[in-house]
Amino acid sequence: MSIPLNRVPVNWAYCTNGFRDHPLDEALRVLAGLGYTGAAITLDHGHLTPEATPAEVDRIAALARRLGLALAVETGGRYTLDSRRKHFPTLLHAEGEARADLIRRAMRIAADLGAPVVHFWSGIRPPEVPEAEAWDRLARHCERLLAEADRVGVTLGFEPEPGMLVQDLAGYERLRGLLGGHPRFGLTLDIGHCRCLEPYDVPECVERAKPYLVHVQIEDMRRGVHEHLEFGEGEIDFPPALAALDGFGGLVAVELARHSHAAPDVARRSIEFLRRAHDLAGAGRSRR
Repeated sequence: MSIPLNRVPVNWAYCTNGFRDHPLDEALRVLAGLGYTGAAITLDHGHLTPEATPAEVDRIAALARRLGLALAVETGGRYTLDSRRKHFPTLLHAEGEARADLIRRAMRIAADLGAPVVHFWSGIRPPEVPEAEAWDRLARHCERLLAEADRVGVTLGFEPEPGMLVQDLAGYERLRGLLGGHPRFGLTLDIGHCRCLEPYDVPECVERAKPYLVHVQIEDMRRGVHEHLEFGEGEIDFPPALAALDGFGGLVAVELARHSHAAPDVARRSIEFLRRAHDLAGAGRSRR
């Protein structure tokens, strides 16, 4: 007897940081035209900014509804807060309240967009900050952010990121424990990162993540190299990875932030690849 794959239909999405050369409205229209059913909107210059007015947010929300796109909000813009220092400040810096305020604004925007998840990460530990203090700062900021998440009704999707204080699933689980397993402290899992640095294969990584999973980013990657690659250019065997995601109902968002120069073609190739890989995953399940 065959076992159906993805009892919940896959919401293929695309991160708008990979459409930097398009106005956000046009990026969303291109994605919908290609068959995507979601978009992960990075709050940043040139698209929807953290200072967006209620009218701007309402307009994007209405457009997404017309296009049939589910949304998430991401906060990983490179120079959103400081025009000279990439990702500065993070929650680990002495100036970390500015980052926390950005995430709070992102939560309010997400609530108005109808986006259930807001993505963020820890940042790289500054050399002058001892590790224990960095963990303490991060936990304290997250506690306050979770209070805001409760107030506005969104879920935080925390992403382990290679090279950051919290870079893997073990780090996420440690932080989640410090926060008492708060139900709104979910996980953003990047499939490429699993191949890059986790000590077990990608399907095992997905299975470990599933109890906390609220948002997925996906691209190809090679072991030990944190470089987001188009599908087929790295080392990931995608059918087993997608089979492991069976039943996940959130967005599975392609993250190719350095491919804006060819965004429509890259987005088309990406969804075609993912659909083929998903079909192969289903065929593999049926043969068992």
